[in-house]
Amino acid sequence: MNRRPPLAPLSISVFYPCYNEEANVENTTQAALKTLRRISDDFEIIIVNDGSKDRTGEIADRLAKEHEEVRAVHNQPNLGYGGALQRGFRESKKTWVFYTDGDGQFDFEEIDKLIPLLDQYDIISAYRIDRKDSLLRKLNGFCWTTLVNLLFWQWLRDIDCAFKIFPRQLFEEIEMKSSGALIDAEIMARAKRRGYSVGQVGVHHYPRTAGEQTGANLGVILRAFKELFKLWWEIQRSK
Repeated sequence: MNRRPPLAPLSISVFYPCYNEEANVENTTQAALKTLRRISDDFEIIIVNDGSKDRTGEIADRLAKEHEEVRAVHNQPNLGYGGALQRGFRESKKTWVFYTDGDGQFDFEEIDKLIPLLDQYDIISAYRIDRKDSLLRKLNGFCWTTLVNLLFWQWLRDIDCAFKIFPRQLFEEIEMKSSGALIDAEIMARAKRRGYSVGQVGVHHYPRTAGEQTGANLGVILRAFKELFKLWWEIQRSK
């Protein structure tokens, strides 16, 4: 398959979900602006405030007023990680869509590693080098990625790494259903089903310096496994 849109000039939407990230959202946005102004004349930044209970939404609205390239959208109530990503993908208007997390654990400058690979692949999915998470989170991530790879016959080193680029047209072709932790696995499985190719590259991962991680509680994990096998069955039936 070769339905890749042109890279030059680069037209790109960048978004990141934020839940109670008042200490991170401004630094993340400034880092995104610095990088994107260097690499593109046609970009937008979308801050997805996913029902935050702190000042994240207020700060996002201020940033949108201060910078014409920035938009703030708000989920009320909180829709979960998958719901926040769905909103970001639906809001994106440019040819390519890049997403990351709003917690400052990635360096925007490393998008330079991904963009050249779009000459060869439809999607670029990064993996974390020296992941700065607890041993338990890293073990859970390894087991989850291994299971997803086995079920969908793909080889991704880090399925949930929040540093990916997609062609926007993909989201006109697939229906996203997950509102939780399954969202990355769902998108990649549906993309593979439609013949999209995937390139991979390592990016650095940094410790969280403010705010708190979410998504690792038992309820979230059990829900993700339930949705995973439901997705596998749906895709099997569609063959």
